[in-house]
Amino acid sequence: MADRPSDVLDRFRLQAELSQGELWMRYFELGGMSTALEVEAFVFGALEPSPHDHDVLAHALNERFVELGGNHPVPYADSVEEKRSVVGGPIDNRRPGAQGRRRSGRRRSGDEDGS
Repeated sequence: MADRPSDVLDRFRLQAELSQGELWMRYFELGGMSTALEVEAFVFGALEPSPHDHDVLAHALNERFVELGGNHPVPYADSVEEKRSVVGGPIDNRRPGAQGRRRSGRRRSGDEDGS
């Protein structure tokens, strides 16, 4: 069975020798907006992190690995999603909110202004 992203995050957290609180503080310092409890739930697999939250957590962990003299082994969300698409079939790789964006100034039929 393939690793879930949360399994990967927890394994890297342990390798980076960070407590849950230390990881949350690093995540928060990088602009993460989830609570410490939510981050703990992400890491233990109770909640699925958004791609943004996953990337902020990955960045916090990768910074720690650099501090320890290593590389940055934690994959970012795009890498995780690409791996899932190969293993588990096609997925929707659009960024959140992309569905509602318009490509030009033209209105779509059915807009509420009656045109």
